[in-house]
Amino acid sequence: MERQRPAAPLYCFVILIAMLVLLYFPLFYMMLGSVLEKTETGVTLTLRWYREVFADSVMQEALGRSLMIAIGNACVSTVLGAMAAIALLRSQFRFKVGLETLSLISLVMPELVFALSLLSWFFILHFDLSLMTVMIAHVSFTLSFVIFTVSSRLAAMDHSLDEAAQDLGANEWVVLRRVTLPLLKPALGTAFILCFLMSFDDFLITFFTSGVGSDTLPIKLYAAMKLGHTPKLNALSTLMILFSVTLIIFVVRSKSFRDVLLSSDSSPQDEST
Repeated sequence: MERQRPAAPLYCFVILIAMLVLLYFPLFYMMLGSVLEKTETGVTLTLRWYREVFADSVMQEALGRSLMIAIGNACVSTVLGAMAAIALLRSQFRFKVGLETLSLISLVMPELVFALSLLSWFFILHFDLSLMTVMIAHVSFTLSFVIFTVSSRLAAMDHSLDEAAQDLGANEWVVLRRVTLPLLKPALGTAFILCFLMSFDDFLITFFTSGVGSDTLPIKLYAAMKLGHTPKLNALSTLMILFSVTLIIFVVRSKSFRDVLLSSDSSPQDEST
């Protein structure tokens, strides 16, 4: 007979609700402010601020730069991170432990320190700050997350599949293309969207590594807030939140994401059975 777990104390639910209110009430208040307008007769619902956002050519250009950097970063980071994860887990060489530690350094390093180190490195190399430096910085930052995601999937995969393919005459390239990469599709898709979201919403690293004329949407939003908080900024922030949340819901509800989560809890022996 299965033993039933005791119910959580009431104060745990009270603390949970209080924390959720503190976290999400400012967001709901901002979203509400994006559809309200003060008039002489009172407060009315309106979409005026959203129309102003879509009519702002400066914000549209910043959005285009954000999307370009986010997509480019996601593509480059996913490819490089996947290859690095495969090399770290499937190969034996000197200093492997050290490289594995360094590959995950951005997971624990403060983002401010990471941004300052990249800025110093760009100055040493005499790089002019531009969209290219922003792209390099984003790839450097998100690469560790791809390696971590792909490595967790690789560690749970049944390595006998690779050995079976080699026994049938497949070389290393064929095994990688026909066996390993198809099995890594769920992890690669999750890593791609994760890198996209981290790059699209990033402010701190972009702020330190962007130059004149390479401001992204978060940078433009910050510059506009210094001039005064307006309902238009509420509307822009709401659109960014809804876009990010939509992608997160798509990832969480997708079968590929669930496969990645399940793979981290399963062992190679379980998959072989």
